[in-house]
Amino acid sequence: MAVERSERDIRRAKRLGKLGYTLARGLGCTVRLYVEGWEPIEQHLREGTGAVMVSWHGRTLIPANFMKGRGVLAMISLSRDGDIQNEIFTRFGFRTLRGSTSRGGVRAALEAAREVKKGAVLAFTPDGPRGPAGKFQPGALLIAQKAGVPLYPAGIGAYPRILLPTWDKYLIPLPFARAAFLIGQPVRVPEDADKDDFARLTEQLEHAINELEARAEAIARGAKP
Repeated sequence: MAVERSERDIRRAKRLGKLGYTLARGLGCTVRLYVEGWEPIEQHLREGTGAVMVSWHGRTLIPANFMKGRGVLAMISLSRDGDIQNEIFTRFGFRTLRGSTSRGGVRAALEAAREVKKGAVLAFTPDGPRGPAGKFQPGALLIAQKAGVPLYPAGIGAYPRILLPTWDKYLIPLPFARAAFLIGQPVRVPEDADKDDFARLTEQLEHAINELEARAEAIARGAKP
């Protein structure tokens, strides 16, 4: 669904998006990053078999740098802030889909599912676009179910870092920080999953992301992988 924007809004989004990308890319190039579990995602990208990867909204800067230019799909909200994010992610080489599973609901999820079923790897923040932070909303499960693809939890940590005073406590690594990006074991959503299955999988994936994030934080602070 298209949203009308004034020329001024468009110029503003491009200007702020370019600035945001430059800062994010500059910081990302200095980060000492440990990555674990990426090989299955790389295989999905190489073979054109779809997948959904989920991590919390406040931890996107580090994986955005790592996944630069790989053609990963990202869902970006229709808001004006989303216009800026769309500019940033496009510059990072992501393919973007405008919409969200909270605004547009099932329609946006089904559109994403069609792209994933055709072979896209979707990077998705299941607590976005407005939170509450760290609470797994069911949109990602619906997408994975309709596309018939696996869903991979991921956790990100960095230290030293800044946590912004935003709803998602957005993480910005300081220059030359240590960071970790960990992808966990895939989860399948049964084709005939009911309300109880969705509730169980929501809890399972929320726990998996939190565990991976806690381990990523420990690695960033010097623990052995």
